[in-house]
Amino acid sequence: MYYISRNYKSLFTAAGKAKTDCEISLQNLGFKNLGFKQSSIPNSAIGTVKNFFGITIALLRLPFKSTICTQYPNNKFRKLILFFVKLKRCKMITIVHDVRSLKGRVKDVEKELSKIVCSDVIIVHNQSMKQWFLDQGTTIPMVVLGIFDYVSREKPIQNNKVIKKDKYSIAYAGGFGEGKNAYIFDFDILDNSNYNLKLYGIGFDESKLKVSKDDSIIFYQGAFPSDQIAHKIEAHFGLVWDGISTEACSGDLGEYLKYNNPHKTSLYLLCGLPVVVWDQAAIATFIVENNLGLTVSNLKDLNAILENLSETDYTTMKSNVLKVQEKVMKGQFVETAVKNALQVLNND
Repeated sequence: MYYISRNYKSLFTAAGKAKTDCEISLQNLGFKNLGFKQSSIPNSAIGTVKNFFGITIALLRLPFKSTICTQYPNNKFRKLILFFVKLKRCKMITIVHDVRSLKGRVKDVEKELSKIVCSDVIIVHNQSMKQWFLDQGTTIPMVVLGIFDYVSREKPIQNNKVIKKDKYSIAYAGGFGEGKNAYIFDFDILDNSNYNLKLYGIGFDESKLKVSKDDSIIFYQGAFPSDQIAHKIEAHFGLVWDGISTEACSGDLGEYLKYNNPHKTSLYLLCGLPVVVWDQAAIATFIVENNLGLTVSNLKDLNAILENLSETDYTTMKSNVLKVQEKVMKGQFVETAVKNALQVLNND
């Protein structure tokens, strides 16, 4: 059983973190890396060259009729990987991280699907994403992940004893850009007497505040690398919400939440935080079934929901989160999904 490691550009975004965590889970299951050692060279040109040679050498070394686990997207090298997998008659499992046509990034759905469904088994985020693949006519076996991991050597404990004083603190982690989270600044003009907001990430622009800094409930906490941030976030909840509106998750990013497992959900759970999530997000099902937080249809309702939240309800959520924290921290969700995928291959 094999996988191919590569260069992951940025340590400050969760994009690389999800994929490097999958590599840890694969190692734990006995998969061997055929490529160069994992690295994080920030220079795109150097990283691409390293990836080209590492992946090419790995594919030449790939044994005939073996099993390989790949991660999608890996667009620059996907065709090359598929060519060698077919040539060497290997079995292939693909962990799907992003479906770009669902994100509004790619118009040709068939073309993208052809790069994914040529696998023997695919691991998809949740039941909604699985249904989307079925609606596109996908016939290969699919394994549902449930939630991504957020692997950490040390367990974050800073939120174990966070006590509510007069307000709840709600954390939001992510890069700040016009389309992704412009709604953040509207929190100051919503009814917000029961909470404040703590922001973590690159690109926060204080000049966009809609009230004076002294009157704002928004507090910027800085940016941290993806392997350190879990030990920096201190709050009562983590917020999962994308788009430009507080009324619903809107636009392409909002639509994508109906199929996607946002990695920040896993980060919050690793931090020991229950989450606040849009009730139409695919991940909301996992949160509700495991009682790991609150679902909201419109953020203007959040203040009243928090006002009516009992201490017992919050404590129950928190203890449920701590059970999931253990699994997320150790990479157990991906491990379980890959084990299930291997079982499907063995039954063929």
